[in-house]
Amino acid sequence: MKKSVTPYANKQGSKKKQVTKMFDGISSNYDFLNRVISLGIDIKWRNRVVEILMPKKPNSILDIATGTADLALALNKTKASKIVGLDISPGMLAKGKDKVSAQNLENTIEMVLGDSEALKYKECSFDAVTVAFGVRNFENLELGLSELFRVLKSGGTLVVLETAVPTKFPFKQGYSLYTRFLVPLMGKLFTSDQAAYKYLSDSAAVFPYGKQFNNILKKIGFIEVEDRPQTLGVASIYCATKP
Repeated sequence: MKKSVTPYANKQGSKKKQVTKMFDGISSNYDFLNRVISLGIDIKWRNRVVEILMPKKPNSILDIATGTADLALALNKTKASKIVGLDISPGMLAKGKDKVSAQNLENTIEMVLGDSEALKYKECSFDAVTVAFGVRNFENLELGLSELFRVLKSGGTLVVLETAVPTKFPFKQGYSLYTRFLVPLMGKLFTSDQAAYKYLSDSAAVFPYGKQFNNILKKIGFIEVEDRPQTLGVASIYCATKP
């Protein structure tokens, strides 16, 4: 990233600890605010991640930063026999487990508390790895991506959905106003943690999106790297393969 951004700039603790605390605190309202802030378009973006993986017919999928399991649940459409949703926040995982149970998918989707930068899985464990709006929260981006590379099988696919910044007028200016002012305001109205939604905006603004992120993936060792901008460039889907 261009600079280090943490949820609570005036408090001690690593970014990892602060991110965990932040998501625990906003977990009860996260799904609702996610729909409001993205105008519901995030559902379409996740479905596109699923569409990318379906032709590859992965048998095992690791969904990193699974949160409340939105993507993990959508990935069930791939017919994978094993989907692991991993997150560092117990609060988010609890919400996700409830949603998995409500759909009777406990035998397919396993929700696991874990650190994406220190995965407990062996090398070459999964056919596919996905991340939706999670890589920008890594404390060490390259370390986290290296871990995803390690646990992915040879020939396996990484798909990352992450925020980006529009580059064309007037979308760039409109996006800046929306994320700098309206997103934190909505966070203030619906949660007690205004800093959390300011962090989500700030971290998106400094994330190395587009070609910069592609280059990092290539540096890690991925091949066939491409990014697919979504909805006027406010997000991108990155696809890459492990040789």
